[in-house]
Amino acid sequence: MFNLERWQEIFETLSKNKLRTFLTGLSVASGIFILVILLGFSKGIENGVKSQFEQDATNEVSVWTGVTTKGYKGLNPGRYIQLKNSSFEAVENEYDDYLEYSSKDYMIWGGTVSYNNESGDYRVRGTMPDNQFIENADMGSGRFISQSDIKSGKKVAVIGNKMKTDLFKGVDPINENIQIFGMNFKVVGVYYDPGGDREESQVYIPVTTAQRVFNAGENIRNMSFTVKMADDFDEAVAMSAAVSEGIQQKLQEIHTVAPDDVSAVRVFNTLEEAKKIYSLIATIQAVFWFVGIGTIIAGIVGVGNIMLIIVKERTKEIGIRKALGAMPMSIVGMILQEAVFVTMFSGLFGLIFGLGLLELVGPQIESDFIKYPQVDFNVALITVFLLVFSGAIAGFIPAYRAAKIKPIVALRDE
Repeated sequence: MFNLERWQEIFETLSKNKLRTFLTGLSVASGIFILVILLGFSKGIENGVKSQFEQDATNEVSVWTGVTTKGYKGLNPGRYIQLKNSSFEAVENEYDDYLEYSSKDYMIWGGTVSYNNESGDYRVRGTMPDNQFIENADMGSGRFISQSDIKSGKKVAVIGNKMKTDLFKGVDPINENIQIFGMNFKVVGVYYDPGGDREESQVYIPVTTAQRVFNAGENIRNMSFTVKMADDFDEAVAMSAAVSEGIQQKLQEIHTVAPDDVSAVRVFNTLEEAKKIYSLIATIQAVFWFVGIGTIIAGIVGVGNIMLIIVKERTKEIGIRKALGAMPMSIVGMILQEAVFVTMFSGLFGLIFGLGLLELVGPQIESDFIKYPQVDFNVALITVFLLVFSGAIAGFIPAYRAAKIKPIVALRDE
């Protein structure tokens, strides 16, 4: 039940020591403010990392090759390992039961692409239909490379939205011809990519066409796969790791590479990397919670101290109340209510200020690994609960001591 006299008494007590009350409240507000900011930025880090993984499929296994660093079976080091169509087919046949999508690429890094009077240097990738799903490419218009294009070696192209903006200047590019190193290719699709301009500044053509027009023969630059996902994340990571290791061993065997020569055949597993980074994020969040709660505890200790001082100053008053028949629980309730009020008011101020700052500053942060720092509703509720709980803890010991004061002793207090 609302007791106006009780609240008037609380405000009167606090107003007698304005500076002490302000400094105590400031310590609590600072603790909550720091906690909110730390949790907001930990969420921003999580969002940033997730956005990086969204650029490609999370369960991707990609294969690149380099130069051997060790001699093996009579072969000297310094050999460049050239992937072939047969390399891709061997891996695909061996692990077909575990693979969801698969693609091989032949890539030209700086290809001159032009349309009418506009031109630019873009990455040209000969690829396969499954690459659309491996790269998370979303078709804005038209279609992606088809199996028919691969079989026929057609001169068709799928361009990124950035390339469309650069070259076509508002013209619909579908069925228009672009020139890649002077060769005509018909545009059959425009795609969007979560990776943004960097990923949208490339053009896809059938891999068979790329091998033919660039005189690559059977050569490919790299190969990519996605592993079928299990329901359990740890099980999926284990399966992906096993497939990655198997692919590496298979290619080392095919190309006569030493098993411990990690530079010659490089297999990158995004699912394993995702688990490592998410584990790191969880650790960072735990550290942030620890630091934030530590600052709150420092503020709560301040509240506890001020309540002890208030109880000491009001010892005679408490004795009179008890002599007039006040029950111990009413004394406890009075002190607890005062402690919870100071904690709640200061804490809510720190909470609101922290949330407001995140809303104001968050959208201005431009970083690949920190995006939209924010505190969700559930965390805000937990913070409010912490405020109430902390206020009660801060006031309990002083309240308990006040309730134990004997009236005769209190009345003799100076």
